Amino acid sequence: MRITGYRTLTTTQQWGRPVGDANGVHGDGVVPVPVVIVETDEGITGVGLGPHVEAEAIFAAIDDQDPRAVTALYDRMLRHTFKAGHAGVVFGTIGAFDTALWDIKAQAMGEPLWRLLGGKDRVAPAYASGLDIALTDDELVATYQAYAERGLRAAKLKGGLDIERDRHRLSLVREVLTEAAHGTRPGLMLDANESWSRKQAVRHVGELERAFDLTWIEEPVRRWDADGLAAVSRGVRTAVASGENLTGLEQFRPLIAAGGLDIVQTAAVWGVTHFLRVAALAHAYDLPVSPIGNTPVALLHAATSVPNHLVSELQDLRPPIGVATDLHVDDGAFVLGDSPGLGIRIDETVMTAARQRTGHAPDGPHVRPEHAGRRLLAVTPGPCRSRAEGTFDTMEREDR
Repeated sequence: MRITGYRTLTTTQQWGRPVGDANGVHGDGVVPVPVVIVETDEGITGVGLGPHVEAEAIFAAIDDQDPRAVTALYDRMLRHTFKAGHAGVVFGTIGAFDTALWDIKAQAMGEPLWRLLGGKDRVAPAYASGLDIALTDDELVATYQAYAERGLRAAKLKGGLDIERDRHRLSLVREVLTEAAHGTRPGLMLDANESWSRKQAVRHVGELERAFDLTWIEEPVRRWDADGLAAVSRGVRTAVASGENLTGLEQFRPLIAAGGLDIVQTAAVWGVTHFLRVAALAHAYDLPVSPIGNTPVALLHAATSVPNHLVSELQDLRPPIGVATDLHVDDGAFVLGDSPGLGIRIDETVMTAARQRTGHAPDGPHVRPEHAGRRLLAVTPGPCRSRAEGTFDTMEREDR
């Protein structure tokens, strides 16, 4: 079998409500989802959800190769991007190709990827994650009631801009999940998305710990700040989770060595091989791993095969437009199917139609605010209509 080509597509995740975090909000709830499709001479195609940046240069590393040599080809892609660097979004493109190759290999074997990788159980525990920082109280409650109806008993809220608001919103979600579980205490997490300094993080989390037994605080300080993450971990009872924005084992090593990670995270977009290697590194330090991402299908398959998987993120209850997956959510967990490969089916006609109907604002959570990490007063996020382009962006208002 040989790799003969690739194609790139873009679809959207349509939330139907504002989504975002401390860094910004997509007010229209429309988020682009890039897709890579790898083709072979035997008619088997693989799907990877991830960026297209430098796709042509990266594909040159795997063109005309046997796609079943996945890990060797992964290292080959890293070598091909060695000089310019593979960090950031380029790492995501490598991850998309890597995921597509795993999909091809499992299809060629006639098995779902979770079984090919040695998974015993098709079930991966999940937690709810609504990207909910801009929601009103009523919207927040309704959102997590929908998760609770699927059996989810743990939730991660976006926050970090106002202690009192975080306390209030955590209380609302705790009440929803406790009622759904007939009195059983839920798991609660807060994601600050790198919006604090070290002292802000310790102070903010310390105040919340007066009222909540938080499972973890996510990305309290910058992703690369090993000493800062370790300082936060020492300063609070709550576990520190981070790693979704780290690209390569070389970026995890200093954080783990410094004691900065209690829970190791990897993003779905970085690919299966990356996840497996990070999971092995974390396991050597007796640390759990947790996949991050809106459509973490590939990492769910991989998670079934590692001994230290803790829980996986469940964002939108619907897949991206034009994407069908052989999995469902039941009793608080992802349940993978038996379709060979990843079990992902792509409808390009639906994708194209959806893309033509929707635009996308060049703002949102991927733009770091100027004053992040050095705010003096609490701020409240709110979607604000842009008169110039008719799109949404985030407005920070100081509470005085």
